[in-house]
Amino acid sequence: MQISEDLIRQITNAVVSQMSQNGQGASSSGSNKAPSMAGRSRINEEKTSYKDYPRARKGTDPKEVVIGVGAAFQKEITKTIGGIPLDDVLRNVKAGIEEEGMIPRVVKILDTSDVCFMALEAAKLSGSGIGVGIQSKGTTVIHQRDLYPLSNLELFPQAPLMTLETYRQIGQNAAKYVKGEQVVPVPCTNDPMSRPRYQVKAALMHIAETEQLDPEVGAVEWEGK
Repeated sequence: MQISEDLIRQITNAVVSQMSQNGQGASSSGSNKAPSMAGRSRINEEKTSYKDYPRARKGTDPKEVVIGVGAAFQKEITKTIGGIPLDDVLRNVKAGIEEEGMIPRVVKILDTSDVCFMALEAAKLSGSGIGVGIQSKGTTVIHQRDLYPLSNLELFPQAPLMTLETYRQIGQNAAKYVKGEQVVPVPCTNDPMSRPRYQVKAALMHIAETEQLDPEVGAVEWEGK
């Protein structure tokens, strides 16, 4: 298939229309016609304010694992790029941590939309030094506070292929790192066509997430829904 500007425009309009229908941050015009982005400077007209939320604190409990979620998580974006409700994603990561006897705490990261930096910030806030970063589109990283941003413990880049069981295993592995146990990396499904198939939607979701950043606030305590 030859890629042309017209093809890209058609794909983009279809994705924006689908996101609008799914409540994932696009304009809701009330019609079935794909909304136009012409003349708009934002995907979401409104920006959520977190100025009154409690600022995320550095934990002291050595059994704590901090989960750092994206700025649009459970608000402007409610499902992963693969269509999994973010409520269920968070519930399963927390369950995996608890099953290993550790304590999850959730914060919302508002100063970066890069998942590696999100995970590292979560790790630095964690009493154990282990953190999990989850972008709203579903990409996830397990990190440790004394590592460089890109030198993470585990990276899960293909969000469209992830399942709730994968997220549960991520929580379990994060807890095992805390306990110093031998960890078997969570197996990841790989599909070479996943990137081109979801590239436009991923870009739009990343823009929607980045729009919600508020570096002055930084990170807030966030237990989700």
